[in-house]
Amino acid sequence: MTNAISNFTLYAFVALGGACGASLRFYISQLVLNWLGKGFPFATLMVNIIGSFTMGLLYQLIEHEILNVSVHRTLIGIGFLGAFTTFSTFSLDSLLLLQQGDVLKAAINILLNVSLCIAAAALGMYLVTTLAK
Repeated sequence: MTNAISNFTLYAFVALGGACGASLRFYISQLVLNWLGKGFPFATLMVNIIGSFTMGLLYQLIEHEILNVSVHRTLIGIGFLGAFTTFSTFSLDSLLLLQQGDVLKAAINILLNVSLCIAAAALGMYLVTTLAK
């Protein structure tokens, strides 16, 4: 029976994290759209950068045993960040730009999302590694 409670708790963490991540994604997206408009998918880019940075932080915090892997990976990594980050939206944004014939914007979108999100994850990892010493 202990495993059933444990499994239920992990699923509850995913659900809770997912609800929070999706809500924050919507909020940030609306802020960025109001601020920068719809001419370029800045909202998706911003969410992906923040999510990648947070994933880098989380990974190193778990690696340094500052956070508990089962609880925090489930709550934050799978639940929150799974709902918060927008790789599927990034893919659709890029495809739509290509279909509209805006190859330059599509290329810039792809380049920025990939390079900045990898850099953000690396920065998150670096900060924890540096501060954990």
